This record gives sequence, C-alpha cells and structure tokens, in this order.
Amino acid sequence: MTFTAFGRRGGVVIPPVIAALAIISCIILAIQGAHLAFLFASLFTMLVLGVPIAMSLAGSCLLYVYLTGRIPDVIVAHRMINGVDSFPLLAIPFFILAGNLMNNGGITTRIFDFAKALMGWMRGGLGHVNVGASIVFSGMSGAAVADAGGLGTIEIKAMRDAGYDQEFAVGITAASSTIGPIIPPSLPMVIYGVMASTSVGQLFAAGLVPGLLMGAVLMVMITLLARRRGYPRDATFSVSVLGHSAKRAFLSLLTPVIIVGGIITGAFTPTEAAIAAVIYALFLGVVVYRTLTWRRLLKVSMETIETTAVILFIVAGASIFAWILTSNQVTQHVVALMGPFSDSQVAVLLIVNLVLIVVGCFMETIAAITILVPVLLPVVVAAGVDPVHFGVIMVLNLMIGLLTPPVGMVLYVLSRVSHISFEKCMRGTLPFLVPLFIALLMVTFIPAISMWLPTLVYR
Repeated sequence: MTFTAFGRRGGVVIPPVIAALAIISCIILAIQGAHLAFLFASLFTMLVLGVPIAMSLAGSCLLYVYLTGRIPDVIVAHRMINGVDSFPLLAIPFFILAGNLMNNGGITTRIFDFAKALMGWMRGGLGHVNVGASIVFSGMSGAAVADAGGLGTIEIKAMRDAGYDQEFAVGITAASSTIGPIIPPSLPMVIYGVMASTSVGQLFAAGLVPGLLMGAVLMVMITLLARRRGYPRDATFSVSVLGHSAKRAFLSLLTPVIIVGGIITGAFTPTEAAIAAVIYALFLGVVVYRTLTWRRLLKVSMETIETTAVILFIVAGASIFAWILTSNQVTQHVVALMGPFSDSQVAVLLIVNLVLIVVGCFMETIAAITILVPVLLPVVVAAGVDPVHFGVIMVLNLMIGLLTPPVGMVLYVLSRVSHISFEKCMRGTLPFLVPLFIALLMVTFIPAISMWLPTLVYR
C-alpha cells in the first residue's frame, strides 16, 4: 500500500479516454464556476503527470485556495487535521498491525492448511481453498492488499506446485482478496463510517453476509472452470487430517470469532476490537507459536507505521478536498443533475454504481471514499437508500476497482509476489470479475442481504 501514495506507482497513469473525460468534466464544471473547474483540472493534471494521489489532493486544494484568495491558508491545515482527528480512525493502525503480525507469525500458513484439509477434496480444490482461506483471513486483517500479499504468496506457490495454470492461480487469489474489506473488520468501512457519520459496528455487521455471498459465487465459478479445464481433486477427504489441521489452527481460527463476535455482541467497539486483535496476535506469535522474534517485530512495526502514515495522509488530503466540494454546494448540483432520475431508486443506484466502478479504476480506495461520500450519500439517501446499505455497495464497487487497470493495486502486489507480468495477472483475473459483478448487483438490489444482520443485532 505504501507505493500508492509515495512511490512511483502512487502516480496513476490515466489512459487517454479517462484523461479526455476529465477534461470534459472540467469544462462542464466551468459552467458552475471557474475556480471549481480549476480545482478538478489541477487534480486530474497532477494524476496524469504521475504525482502521488495524496499529494495531488492536497496540492490541488492549495492551488485552489491561492487562486480564490477567499480562504485563509490556516483553514487548509485546520481541515486536514480535523480529517484525521477521529476516534474510529484509531482502529486503522491496530488492524494493520494485527494483519502484519499474522502474516509474519505463521498464522496464515495454519489457516491455509486447515482450508486445504476442509475443501481440498473438491474438483479444483486449491481454488476453493484459496477462497476459504481468504474468508477466514478477512476476519482478521480488513485489507485486500494484506490478504494478497500475505496469503497470496502461499496460495499461488501451492497452486503452481499442484499443476494449476499460473494465471488461474493469480486470478482467483486476486478475486478472493477483495472479500477482506467486506467481511468485518474492514478498513474502508471504518473510513466510510467516519465520513458518513454512520455506525461502524452496523457497517461491519452489514458486510458479513455479502462477503460470504462473494465467496459462494467465486466458488461456483471455480467449479465451472475446473470442469472445463479438467482440474483435479487435490486431496482425499480425511477426518483425521481435518482434525489434526483444525487442532493446529484452532487458536488462529479464534481470531475472527473474537473480533467479529466482540463487535456484534457489543463487547467492545471496532477500535477496541482492533486493539484486542493486536494483543491476541502478539500472544499467538510470541508466546504460543514463538515465531515472532524481536527483529520481525521491529520490521512489522515499521511497516505498520509507514502504511498508517500513507492512509492518514490520503485521508487528510481528501478531507480538505471534500470540504471544498461541500462548501461550493457540489452536492446540491449533483442532486439537481440527477433530479430526473430521483423518483427511481433503481436508476439512481445504477448511475451511482457506474460512477463508483469508473472511479475505482483509477483512484485509491480511501481517497475515493473520502471524496465521494459527501457528494453521493445525499443523492442515494434522497432516493431512499439506507446509508449502511450504501456503505457496503460503495466498498464492494471500489474493491472490484482494485482488480482493474490502470491502478489495480491488488494486481500490482500479486504481479510482484508471483513474478509474472501485470498483463498476465489482469488476464487471469478477468473471468472472476463476472461473479463479483453478479454479487454486486445482488447486494445493490436486494437490500436484505446487507441489512438483515444489522437490523437483527442493532435495531
């Protein structure tokens, strides 16, 4: 995640079509006001030139403030600080630390072995194991990149050794990693909850069933591809092997139970759940498994600090950007623009989904959430959509965006860990976009999938 904001790949290389759309949008915005058009024009120009997303957001806002002269410079700093001065955001560094501790403490290996014993007997077994392991790990890390970088290394190697096509191995690993931010805990859900002033606990509960649905449709696709391509059953089912692997992974498997169960039952808040996850991961890695040395702990700590700084810098930059949009009544303009469709909730949701899919193709998830929530949330609420339901829709859209160029964060990570080209990673992922879009449509137009559990627990 580090290179998203600061490294070379933090600069987004936008194709000519998207650049043209950006220019057109700026022209349209110029009708509303030249200063606001300049804000968007400077942002898109910086992105095209390869400036990191966090610096593009903050830089375009500073240029806007300088050009207008109506806003004191200190307001920019004040709004950026307020953007990260939020109690729920404290969960971010702790969930990142917990995920890093689990990846470096051998917990992911035990989870993978258990999933293999449980589902390896199915046709295309390691593909199903891949999805199952991601579902379990998603209840610990809350980040797609952590899943891809941690479990991905183990899963791709195992599938290669078993004779699977490397593109299939990378494709299913990429697709299954998007389940991570849907099933609680979820870093994007925390950011959305802060921006939308919505209960993070309800958002976590709303993501559980959609996450399981994503896993189910991916497994259906694996079964179809396995039959077509003649993939074997990777293991025979054995109660003794399953029992041994379950015993070996038992303490690791308790992690999502502690986190998710504690949040849903009200035993602790999402922030406290993140702290509990870190304490439990340290207990397993240092005391029980004894796999975390001082050197590894130092490495994990530095990675966590760096990643947290990146995320908060993006949130701070996007906060001032969102404030400028709100103060210029962009939300009202968007609502007025969608006025002809406001009577149809289906039409509004289709348009919003389309916008989110396009944005997810070239903007980092956290930045997209902080910028778009103030603009899109009033529109969907006016159409009768629950903010919690919309949170799941938004995050799911942006997770699919992690699998699409030009940004494709997960594809970049898997390209690095699998040592194959970005193009091959993208080609292997394409078939699995179909079930993900099916899951998106079901979650969008069947609200009960998302709202059943929050309604049961909180309302």
